[in-house]
Amino acid sequence: MREEVWKREDVAREFLEGTRGAIPLAEEQINVILNLIKAEKPQLENFLDLGCGDGILGRAIFSAFPDSYGVFADFYEPMLKAAAKKLGAGKNSYLLATSDFSNDDWVLAVNNNVPFDLVVSGLAIHHQPDERKKKIYEGIYELLKPGGIFLHLEHVRLNSNWATNMFKENLHDLLYEFQKSEGGTKSKDEVVKEFNKRQDSNILAPVETQCEWLRSIGFEQVDCFFKYFELAILGGLKPQSSSVL
Repeated sequence: MREEVWKREDVAREFLEGTRGAIPLAEEQINVILNLIKAEKPQLENFLDLGCGDGILGRAIFSAFPDSYGVFADFYEPMLKAAAKKLGAGKNSYLLATSDFSNDDWVLAVNNNVPFDLVVSGLAIHHQPDERKKKIYEGIYELLKPGGIFLHLEHVRLNSNWATNMFKENLHDLLYEFQKSEGGTKSKDEVVKEFNKRQDSNILAPVETQCEWLRSIGFEQVDCFFKYFELAILGGLKPQSSSVL
């Protein structure tokens, strides 16, 4: 069901033009990611944007590291088409790859470009069951160079109804304001009803649990670097002593 829903052009368009445009503190999240990369890899050579959508994270990385090589991987064509359109034919060197991380063979689509200095993923892996998430993290670990970075911008499960309800109220307000800024005329009630009718395939795990998964796989310096209610940036480094693929 997840694949059928997300491969539809209208679902992709609604996410890219609507829901994602209302994500709170998006610019701040990207700045946190870029600052972490700059501090650890000032000479970034290559990266993988996994579950890239329209490539927003990878394009931000190109803005800071224009000479790097990027692989933009997603499992459905509407997003890869959006990424290609926004990346254009500029000077940045990149590859678009069809890769479905719900399957064990997802790494095959990017194997010709390993190992990577950096793997980033934004708002994609949370659709997978927890056991699958851990498998994906294991695959990412293997794709990284020794000393490589994994940074994950993601929806995470909150520990209280209080926080969950506050985040939903905040998101509803932002969705309403965003559609008004785009010329929309819907009432807030209409916007909220439409949002609540969507097919929600989120399977969220607490940020603390996911950090423990990363440590158990072998990542070092694991931490949560940003958190705003349900939105978090977590990640870590592959040890320098790790063998290269």
